[in-house]
Amino acid sequence: MKILILNGPNLNLLGTREPQIYGNQTFEMYFEELKNKFNIELDYQQSNVEGELINILQVSNHDGIVLNAGGYTHTSVAIRDCIHAIQTPVVEVHISNVSNREEFRHTSLISPVTKGCIFGFGLQSYDLAIEYFLMNE
Repeated sequence: MKILILNGPNLNLLGTREPQIYGNQTFEMYFEELKNKFNIELDYQQSNVEGELINILQVSNHDGIVLNAGGYTHTSVAIRDCIHAIQTPVVEVHISNVSNREEFRHTSLISPVTKGCIFGFGLQSYDLAIEYFLMNE
């Protein structure tokens, strides 16, 4: 099984950005933990650019994609349309509980076209998404 973890804008700042919300650990550090925990092929990419995220989604040859679209979750019809158009299943994740945050974060444009959504469990949201794919392979 091959899983892609794809992070959107500002997630390259994990470890320093709002640690009270996102914690102190960089995603690169956490990704190493994920690779050690799961006996599958895991790939990781991050971009702050909407079009680059779409390009990555379109050419993915993975069995599943774990996507944290960051702020694009609430604004990008283009990412939503891309997820709807591709065959690879996508699970939406968020580190924070978006329902407990600003009202504009309560609506996800991508949720309706994903297999499911996991949010509010910190970085463990990624573990839970990977577990979904392992249970449904």
